Amino acid sequence: MNNKVMILAGEASGDLHGSRLVSAMLARKPDLLFSGMGGKELLAVGVNLLFDSKKIAVVGLAEVFSHLPDILAARKVIRKAMCEDRPALLILIDFPDFNLMLAKYAKKLGIPVLYYISPQVWAWRTGRVKTIAARVDRIGVILPFEEAFFRNHGIAAEYVGHPLLDSVRSTMGRDDFCASYDIDPQSICVGLLPGSRAKEISTLLPILLQTARRLQMGRKQHEKQLVFLIPLASTVSEGEIRSHGLDDFGVDLDIRILKENRHDMMAVCDAAVVVSGTVTLELALLNTPMVVIYKVSNVTYRIGRILVNKDLKYFSLVNLIAEREVVPELLQEEVTPERIGEELNAILFDKGRRKKMLQSLELVRNRMGVAGASEKAASLALSLID
Repeated sequence: MNNKVMILAGEASGDLHGSRLVSAMLARKPDLLFSGMGGKELLAVGVNLLFDSKKIAVVGLAEVFSHLPDILAARKVIRKAMCEDRPALLILIDFPDFNLMLAKYAKKLGIPVLYYISPQVWAWRTGRVKTIAARVDRIGVILPFEEAFFRNHGIAAEYVGHPLLDSVRSTMGRDDFCASYDIDPQSICVGLLPGSRAKEISTLLPILLQTARRLQMGRKQHEKQLVFLIPLASTVSEGEIRSHGLDDFGVDLDIRILKENRHDMMAVCDAAVVVSGTVTLELALLNTPMVVIYKVSNVTYRIGRILVNKDLKYFSLVNLIAEREVVPELLQEEVTPERIGEELNAILFDKGRRKKMLQSLELVRNRMGVAGASEKAASLALSLID
């Protein structure tokens, strides 16, 4: 029986989730031989890398054009291997524009295609769902509402659970964490999470620092101390964080940059202000109330409004999963120190509002289900091989 599997991941997160899927498949079927595209995580679990994904993991139209030779080279190498080695299954992980191009070729060769962590076509460029229906045999989705969406479009989809359920957990209590960083455990801890990309940080961090100053100025002398925590993403240096005005606030504010214990930090926060994305689910799983923000250039926003699904009521994953507003969302012009400060004050000091949000976050966690996404995705993959 053919025991060859090809897996294609284009970004760091896909490389990580793909490696866990490969490990889960090998645990049940050790004779499988994997090849494909990815990075160090897939390489570490024994995948024969035909192409290094970091050469083509780009965002933005200008970056795509500048990396076009690499993109074309990757497509050529993978198509050649697909034709000559004819795997029993092609597994795609996110990275839709590139992966769907290879899915079309796989279908011509009669190779079954599994999409694990599908593109968010329910949010924008919804027309791509027709392409997926034509080129993909099964989808393992990681957001609970995605299953019904794809099935309504005639695609065999199964909710396997979110990979975060396997990895997000705190390892120490509040007292131990505070002792580790010399923080008074009676302090109010506020997380400032401006994102992991340089553009996000340059746009949002100054606004978050001004918000922190407003909160500090509004604190009465007898009230608890405020401590602001900024986790350092692996893609960003401390120097980059400081270059956006952090040191200008150093005298007035107690701001800590944390390079480790990311999830412990999130769990300790009494509230957080966070850029929209997967990190909102991390905070929800750790039971941390939050304000979600999203702000891009006016040009990007205008283009986005054309591409985004007009029926989409929310932009944060937490609210999308709950199907109602659990956490406040601030978009574009609303992303100001004044508005963010208002929402943070309500979350921190309005007991009724805080209790309601914590109860709603529990609903989100329940809807996300239980851990084991990699094992469930492995079952899907092996069923297509068998």
